[in-house]
Amino acid sequence: MTGKRSSEGKIGIVKRILMGIAVFMWSVTAIAQASSERPKYSVRIAGADTSLHQGAYIRGTPSSQSAVQESADAVLIRTKEWQWNRYFKNALHVPEWLDLGLEHRTRFETYDHPWRSSQPLGRTDSQVQQRSRLRFGVNGGAFRFLFEGQDSRVHFDDPGDFVNAGIRNEWDILQVFVTATGNNVFGAGLRTDLHIGRITMDFGHRRLIARNDFRNTTNAFDGMHWQLAKDKVWRIRMFLVEPVLRDQTGLDEQSNRNLFWGIYGESNQVPWLRMNVYYFGLNDQRNATVSAQRSFSTFGLRFYEIPYSRQLDYEVESVWQTGKRGTVDHFAHFQHLALGYSFDLPWSPRFVMYYDYASGDRSPNDSQDSSFDTLFGARRFEYAPTGNFGPFFRTNLSSPGWRLLVVPAQGWKLQLKHRVWYLATSRGAFASNGLRDASGRSGNFLGHDVELRVQWKINDNLEFDAGYLHWFKGSYFDRLPASAGLPPEGNTDTDYLYILTKIRL
Repeated sequence: MTGKRSSEGKIGIVKRILMGIAVFMWSVTAIAQASSERPKYSVRIAGADTSLHQGAYIRGTPSSQSAVQESADAVLIRTKEWQWNRYFKNALHVPEWLDLGLEHRTRFETYDHPWRSSQPLGRTDSQVQQRSRLRFGVNGGAFRFLFEGQDSRVHFDDPGDFVNAGIRNEWDILQVFVTATGNNVFGAGLRTDLHIGRITMDFGHRRLIARNDFRNTTNAFDGMHWQLAKDKVWRIRMFLVEPVLRDQTGLDEQSNRNLFWGIYGESNQVPWLRMNVYYFGLNDQRNATVSAQRSFSTFGLRFYEIPYSRQLDYEVESVWQTGKRGTVDHFAHFQHLALGYSFDLPWSPRFVMYYDYASGDRSPNDSQDSSFDTLFGARRFEYAPTGNFGPFFRTNLSSPGWRLLVVPAQGWKLQLKHRVWYLATSRGAFASNGLRDASGRSGNFLGHDVELRVQWKINDNLEFDAGYLHWFKGSYFDRLPASAGLPPEGNTDTDYLYILTKIRL
């Protein structure tokens, strides 16, 4: 009873914190609405591509106090990651050539009936995760500089809760680099950019390399990135980096025994047949355990069309991996298919059907490894919320599903998603959850989930996000042997809920 009361007391504290945040955000919203008109809202598809943009200035909303100058990392990441009105900078009367921005996000999330073998107590996991970022940059001219610090914390976690370096990374450097930009290279109207230092990156639909959005911590890389681009028609990107190794409480490091490189080409010359083609190389020899070492070549091809009202759109991405995992040959692949339609109706509904397949490894003791490695990709926009939840990965997976998106009012977006989950091979591991039945007798049906997500974006500086997901667990969990380590009641359906607020200054 004491533990139960303690847990209920913590939840009460969390509720009071969230109520206080909500009141504060509401007051900020009221001030913003009273002082300016809001612009016409346009739908942005979740997980949209990094833009092929080259503008020196990006106009803000009608409430902007000034235009937002292009950030030093603008060609590296999605526009929404750096574009917002710099109220804090303007209040301090900072010169235009300096960039100064603050961002803070608080998210409460909770789920019951854990399934991971690392959570043997099987109790409800409730956490408050907070992420704060500070950006300071020098813009203007051919040379620029950017420093971005990030502090990722978790509160109200108990022993046995799921916490790792994907959730906690306190007081660290997310980005610090210099960049050189050349316009009209060779008199051909080309632009080139060179970045040297610690950077974050988004590529394509962010399935293999991403600057994490929903996750509380963020992928970063030490090294060099270069691009050559022709307006919004095409561009080529190349990089050679050492992935940053996150430390939950100490300063992050990198290792010269862990190298990552690649080349990525994008073409928008045919509007209905936009294309990405790429190669990524990874040589990770950090681990003293030979079987954990990785040496992969990843080849990919992607075709897609941007959604427009009253038109069908599609996306096809095919990824293949070869190389070595330890001393074993590695051959794996990932396939993604999507077909959508945007209706010219009230609320601008958009319906998308999709299917994903990621190969899995049949046996850990044979001469072939077939488990697809998603490298440094993001999952939330396509699968399910990550954070302390996130059971599904792009490995040993076969999953059809659909999603419905509507815009009921300016600044609002609602999504309803349903997805069915199978293991690609019943003998393979269930991703990074610590569960495996090498005999295959447990089958491959993981169940299906239904998710409702509500987003309210006041403007680029203030937004709210909330979601609820129910995971109807499949027969796989009922059949797992005791040796698999499934927590008590781990085969019972799981409910997940989160509430998020984000403010930028």
